[in-house]
Amino acid sequence: MGPQRGAALADRLADAVTRIDAPDVVLAATRRGVRTVVTGGTALSPPTPRHALHYELGSLSKTFTVLLLTGLARSGVLALDDPLAAHLPGLPLPHPRSRRITLWHLATHTSGLPRIPADLIAGALLHPYANGYASYDTERLLRTFARTRPRHRPGTRWRYSNFGLALLGPAMSRAAGAAYPELLADRVLGPLGLADTTLGPGTTGTDAIGHRTNGVTPVPGADMGAFAAAGSVRATPGDLLGYLEAHLSPEATPLSGPLRDVQVPLLRRGWRYRNTHTLTWYHHPAPHGPLLFHVGATFGQQAFLGYHPATHTGLVALATRRGRTCRMISTAYELLYALAGEPAV
Repeated sequence: MGPQRGAALADRLADAVTRIDAPDVVLAATRRGVRTVVTGGTALSPPTPRHALHYELGSLSKTFTVLLLTGLARSGVLALDDPLAAHLPGLPLPHPRSRRITLWHLATHTSGLPRIPADLIAGALLHPYANGYASYDTERLLRTFARTRPRHRPGTRWRYSNFGLALLGPAMSRAAGAAYPELLADRVLGPLGLADTTLGPGTTGTDAIGHRTNGVTPVPGADMGAFAAAGSVRATPGDLLGYLEAHLSPEATPLSGPLRDVQVPLLRRGWRYRNTHTLTWYHHPAPHGPLLFHVGATFGQQAFLGYHPATHTGLVALATRRGRTCRMISTAYELLYALAGEPAV
């Protein structure tokens, strides 16, 4: 990409930043390995530059977890069609459907489990900014799973589930003989060179501070407790660009097999089955070929990652606000779709 195209892309990112109503915004693109990063927002610039902060990824963490899962499957530690129960020995499962749930079902949101456990719903309704995940430990997660009856037969219906993804954490830990954070660091973050990606808060001043929908009131960092596999990753924009570049050029990484595996379209859902999914990414039609993306949110932050393999384009969007008027997700998606229609030369 030449200097003129690079300047034009920076201008487009800067224009998009102005359409996002948030205290802190980062838009970062990679095209054929050339990176462009633009920051802004309605708040004063923080002491640490916005492009150097660690942002909470929320549900985008699931893409890291499922990449880890495919790597463990490729190495023979487990198989995607293993029953979840096989990796949770001794756990009583009175519901027959629970015993039929596989690791594949958890990854693809087809397990039949609800979005969140029932015992978290009441607290979330009464105290929407209270973090019920923080005190939810693995023992409680497994007890709740044991008594939860899946709402439909596993593999028959897509239903987004933080609950299901969270269960991949203890299942992988049991299979590999190591804790989820250690597995993710050793088998994903390390091999991909993501030194600024973590599962918890960084040193003082390095984490982005989220806000409530008023854009002013700070929100404490999200402690996900036993739901770490579903939503605990924090990363800098630079690391997220590296993560997308790994997906765009799997052969240049030590994880070429797993990175290819997570991009294969596997199932359809929605009206007339128009929505396609891979193991972990939403998969939408676009000019010249499909684009893949995922979104995430915590109590005070939003995140978007998307990439278009045909033009070797990736886009990172991050904001320290969660609210209906933020417009970050729609702005990022529209920008990536537009970039997909242009040749990256």
